[in-house]
Amino acid sequence: MKLDLTPDELLSTTRAVRKRLDLTKPVEREVLEECLQLAQQAPTASYAQNWHFVVVTDAEKRAAIGEIWRDVAYPYLERGGPREGQGARIEDAVVHLAEHIHEVPVHVIPCVLGRYEGKPNALVSSMFASIIPAAWSFMLAARSRGLGTVWTSFHLMHEREVAEIVGIPYEEVTQVGLIPVAYTIGTDFKPGKRKPLDSMVHWDSW
Repeated sequence: MKLDLTPDELLSTTRAVRKRLDLTKPVEREVLEECLQLAQQAPTASYAQNWHFVVVTDAEKRAAIGEIWRDVAYPYLERGGPREGQGARIEDAVVHLAEHIHEVPVHVIPCVLGRYEGKPNALVSSMFASIIPAAWSFMLAARSRGLGTVWTSFHLMHEREVAEIVGIPYEEVTQVGLIPVAYTIGTDFKPGKRKPLDSMVHWDSW
């Protein structure tokens, strides 16, 4: 199913989806492959194409990853203290995802070749430039097909353990996130509230 979205609508309504993921509906492999093929068209530093995506659908592996994710998510939320307004709504959504992440039918782990601990910032920037545009393209392609996604990183606190669960060669490959993927409950997402443009754009100098 392709949603009838203009490019501007696609860019402005691809939200971080946590509470409206349909945990009961499977995601077809061919739909995921379409999204990943589009992700491959993203720019990559030095044309390296050194990206990899680990797609986890196995229930036992998702459950094991979910336990690790929760072990980081809950203490993180507790440290933040009471939140109000939008912060409280986001916290509620994160708690919901934590409770159900093992039920989300697909976990996608974007990876890039190499390890970057202690490397110069220019090399780290190049690494992220090689994977994040591709991951975002995947998320946009997913939205256009009625799928919801959200970029998460809690599991990276235990990256080596997750590498062992899914067979990623830890010494050779860096994980940069975990994207839960599922069809959404409804498709009527709206642009998010953002600060005024002039609060974050600097012309010619800061």
